[in-house]
Amino acid sequence: MSNIESMDPEAIAKWVQEKTKLRPVFGIVLGSGLGGLADEVEVVDRISYSDIPFFPVSTVAGHKGEFIFGKIDDIPVVLMNGRVHFYEGYPMNQVVLPVRVMAFMGVKSIFLTNASGGLNRSYRPGTLMCINDHISSFIPSPLIGPNDERFGPRFPAMNAVYDREYIGIMHGVAEDLGIDLEDGVYLQVTGPAFESPAESRAYAMLGADAVGMSTVCEAIVLNAMGIRLLGLSCVTDMAIDNEDIVATHEEVQEVANQASRKLIDIVKNTVIRICKA
Repeated sequence: MSNIESMDPEAIAKWVQEKTKLRPVFGIVLGSGLGGLADEVEVVDRISYSDIPFFPVSTVAGHKGEFIFGKIDDIPVVLMNGRVHFYEGYPMNQVVLPVRVMAFMGVKSIFLTNASGGLNRSYRPGTLMCINDHISSFIPSPLIGPNDERFGPRFPAMNAVYDREYIGIMHGVAEDLGIDLEDGVYLQVTGPAFESPAESRAYAMLGADAVGMSTVCEAIVLNAMGIRLLGLSCVTDMAIDNEDIVATHEEVQEVANQASRKLIDIVKNTVIRICKA
């Protein structure tokens, strides 16, 4: 089937590139219920995760599991239409494998999106939050183990993971579109259980504005590899003060679907403004 002999992201990237002529400059990771952006792209090729040797496959509803190669306003992009999560049983090095593969495809910038639970009491379901920092203390570090210099330094700095210039551009786009965009700190937990009321209060006390089960591990490895990052979270439910509210995955997807038009407009126009500046 291929000459790939191990789960090596550089080798897998070369395998994927043999299946498409498009060479993306920008990558986008689509979170739960946010796959509608795929319909906005001029699609050139689709490659299912299940067809890629040694590649983890999404098992969660709302995560289709494919790379989409295409163009946004003539800008070559690659979309991860669905991601894998630590709670699915994959070891952390496999959870971050797809974004490392994207980096080895040659993209220099990646836009991470997700659905999250709100911890900031001023938020409401449907709030869009620009991620300007994160808390990773509740998940295993994806950098644990022998260090491969191709993936960056042993001890990468984490003081500016989310690109400040890009954040400014995204806020300008949101303002031009008349879309409210908050700034906040995102905290990743392992999942898959939703947070207890006491956990949500604790996370809020630590300074988190939203909580979810993805993204931070990806941001850590991409930052180490020198990729410029943006993060955008759609708050789909309020994790804080949720004693009398039972959140479901289906409800999370529904709110994300409702807010997806605004999110798609921000992502598309931010990518265009960055690449055509």
